[in-house]
Amino acid sequence: MRYKFLLLLGLWLVAFIPVYPLMVWTWLNHSDNSHGILVPLVSLYFIWQKKEKLRSIRVSHSNFGAIILLISVVLYLLSYAGGVAVVSRAMIVSSLIGLVIFALGKEFFSLLAFPLLYLFFMVPVPDSILGLVAFPLQLFATKVSASVIHLFSIPAYREGNMLYFAQTQLEVAEACSGIRSIMSFGMLSLIFAYMMDKIWWKRIVLVLSTIPLALFANIVRVTGTGILAHSYGSGVALGFLHEFSGFAVFAFGFVLLLGEFVLLNKVRVTSNR
Repeated sequence: MRYKFLLLLGLWLVAFIPVYPLMVWTWLNHSDNSHGILVPLVSLYFIWQKKEKLRSIRVSHSNFGAIILLISVVLYLLSYAGGVAVVSRAMIVSSLIGLVIFALGKEFFSLLAFPLLYLFFMVPVPDSILGLVAFPLQLFATKVSASVIHLFSIPAYREGNMLYFAQTQLEVAEACSGIRSIMSFGMLSLIFAYMMDKIWWKRIVLVLSTIPLALFANIVRVTGTGILAHSYGSGVALGFLHEFSGFAVFAFGFVLLLGEFVLLNKVRVTSNR
């Protein structure tokens, strides 16, 4: 049965060849989806970690997996013919899930559920959806950042997603909306939650906290950029320091998320005493 699965896996890889090039191009050229290139590597790592347990599981067969596989293939063909990229790409993951359940069994899938479902993060989010979410976040980040800037006795006028200072102006673009941070921290939070003990309330708290955490980190970035723009001009604020601030704010958010993970784990230790 394992050899049968390897044969089917090879056919599965070949079947989606038309989808791979554009999806990889999106990973490499669209900053909001650049995290996608890391997702398969993360999933493979977690699968590799379970290699000993996988060897001990009895391989079985499930017709339910065949149904998932068949539906996924049909949707893939229809969406690819219709040019609906997000559906055809998502079917890569759903068909793999169906293939695992069909050829290896439900017990096998239950052990690999997280790394397989995690693969959905590699599917690029359509620009239309990103735009719908990003614009309200742009306005929110601009409004809150303007209020914080006023606390530093810096005169700033806000209009939409624009900040106007005495000698310059600053646009809070879509890249500064925080959507990228939410997606990145969401991916990380799921990894941390998976590494936690099986206490679901702590996992839920950790995952949900990524939204305010990402918004907070992004507001810090926009506020800092606004202060730099007021003090040194938009040329300095939007140059190297602006790009560097993106990495710095991500590192700041990662430290906060890691700290929350450690604290939640300590809650378990304290409750056992």
